[in-house]
Amino acid sequence: MGVGILFGAGCATVEHKPVQAGPSERDKVVQLQIFLDAHNFGPGVVDGRGGEFTSKAQHVYEQVMGHAPDAAAVVPYTTYTVTADDLGRIGTLAEKPEEMAKQKRLPYTSLVELIAERAHTTQAFVRELNPGVNVDTLAAGAVVRVPNVARPLRVANFPSAYPPSTAAASTRQVVVDLNTRLLRVIDRDKLIAVFPITPGSAEHPAPVGQWKIVGLVPWPWFRWDEGVLNHGKRTEVFYNLPPGVNGPVGILWAGTNRPGVGIHGTPSPETIGRSGSHGCIRLSNWDAATFYTLVPKGTPLTIR
Repeated sequence: MGVGILFGAGCATVEHKPVQAGPSERDKVVQLQIFLDAHNFGPGVVDGRGGEFTSKAQHVYEQVMGHAPDAAAVVPYTTYTVTADDLGRIGTLAEKPEEMAKQKRLPYTSLVELIAERAHTTQAFVRELNPGVNVDTLAAGAVVRVPNVARPLRVANFPSAYPPSTAAASTRQVVVDLNTRLLRVIDRDKLIAVFPITPGSAEHPAPVGQWKIVGLVPWPWFRWDEGVLNHGKRTEVFYNLPPGVNGPVGILWAGTNRPGVGIHGTPSPETIGRSGSHGCIRLSNWDAATFYTLVPKGTPLTIR
């Protein structure tokens, strides 16, 4: 505790000054994750726990920039006010594809899911930051504490608020590394973004080789075909699933010239790098939104 001496009329009194507590170790990790995320070195979810992808993002940042991330000035938390539009985006989600195909959209199923994805974090961390609050029962106008990410995911404005890349496809390239589970976006030999990914699975690995991105489709429909998912072959039994944040490919499909293989979003960002996909490259929805702004149609894709 700090001590100050005040000299009065013939005596001294002691003034006790409160010590300002510094950030906790969790808060320091949140600051680092927010800093990396803001500079397109994706750390995965912003949850104050670090882990594999935070370490990888920090390492790549230091390699590229030549110095450690300067995250000490980052404000780790902010508040978010729930809106009526948020509440209108909550709905139900069928479990079976034949029932999902009957829905008009595949929405968020809870308010905490929406808030967590908006703030690039997990539902568990939103609850941790708001102890004693049932986030799912909040009304419009309620305020919650969330990570202070630089670019919150605003699905209401995707893709209009996320301008597509104006770069020439010939200057950009995308490199997917199956071993590190990282996707890199490179512009003329300069790394401009790196994101954690799920690159296929042991049964259905992403195809190694030289490919090309042939189109980027926001809010894609998804052809659910068990033959494709399990064996890589189309059948006559399939269901067309409508767009939505909880669709199998999330908010973006970046198709390639390898049929059935693309780079896309996911309804389960916390599983990136941990659970397998069916031969595609899976990003969190917030990283997919950023990816959309960086990579034009025709961009070369290397999977190695």
